[in-house]
Amino acid sequence: MEDFEPRLSKHFAFPKTCETVYPSRMFDSPHRRFNPLTGEWVLVSPHRAKRPWLGQVEKTQPAHLPQYDADCYLCPRNKRAEGLSNPDYTSTFVFDNDFPALLGDETPQQALEHPLLISIPERGICRVVCFSPRHDLTLPELDQSAIESVIQTWMDQSLDLGAKDFIHYVQVFENKGVMMGCSNPHPHSQLWGTEHIPNEPAKELEHQKEYFTNNNRTLLSDYLTEERQRQERILFTNEHFTALVPYWAIWPFEVIVVAHGNIAYLHDLTAGELGALADILKRVTTRYDNLFETSFPYSMGFHQAPFDDQPHPEWTLHAHFYPPLLRSATIRKFMVGFEMLAMPQRDITPETAAERLRALPDIHYKQL
Repeated sequence: MEDFEPRLSKHFAFPKTCETVYPSRMFDSPHRRFNPLTGEWVLVSPHRAKRPWLGQVEKTQPAHLPQYDADCYLCPRNKRAEGLSNPDYTSTFVFDNDFPALLGDETPQQALEHPLLISIPERGICRVVCFSPRHDLTLPELDQSAIESVIQTWMDQSLDLGAKDFIHYVQVFENKGVMMGCSNPHPHSQLWGTEHIPNEPAKELEHQKEYFTNNNRTLLSDYLTEERQRQERILFTNEHFTALVPYWAIWPFEVIVVAHGNIAYLHDLTAGELGALADILKRVTTRYDNLFETSFPYSMGFHQAPFDDQPHPEWTLHAHFYPPLLRSATIRKFMVGFEMLAMPQRDITPETAAERLRALPDIHYKQL
């Protein structure tokens, strides 16, 4: 690879003696893959899924949700749990979570009990973003302009939360479907502004910083360069974003969406980049629904740079999609046993998952 020889850090702990094999041969046998964003490994066992698409494949009965549900606390004009009434909103709707995991009030500093018994106060703000007044339209079923409104709301709310002096990270995320713990089917997402940088972004910050220091290039831009040459795991790309199944994917149909260029925050997006991101999100989520012809569950979130008043040239804006479904609308992957106690493991290779997703149409199955 000409002009692409990144300096490896202490985190790239490869075996000193290992037979060199071609990828096509290696990918047929058990192997570990390294995630350079987190410094962690995943065990891949492709021999366990030689014929992953045979056997029972069920389809669930489609849920016929109404456009408006009088009992839904997220629909327009309805009362929420704490007694407040929603406005008659026509686009996105934002409110402070009625049952937040974090509070904005200062709490007393806790005394150190023991070096192994450590706790510190944590302040934060939790907000909910309803995608639209429609109770029945998920992200892939919204039109381009409606998705752009959702993204614009994420941008505005991230900037508003990040401007507060005690907020140092803003996590935008969506839990879709009861399988992922979503308590209300009305399509919505959340933003949590936290006083400290959470675990996953903190790991990514460490490794992106180290890579940038060693190479004077961003980790994810170099990763995209390599993936474009190989084309094995890329789903689709436009002028400003690329969607692909990452080489180190843990979940069966995991996807990462990576920004092109020096974009570190959602609020950095130009109008053209916002439209390109809306296009990518619609295409990813549509293919998810088309895969098993169901409203595909997932947890999705954006990782942007910390709001710590420091420059972050090492950071590339990206979004992770973590979907649990494995073989059908009812068969899911569980993180249990070895994965809880040792390390993540997957049977279907990322290359197979990418091929499967690429083959699906851009048109939602309900419209075919």
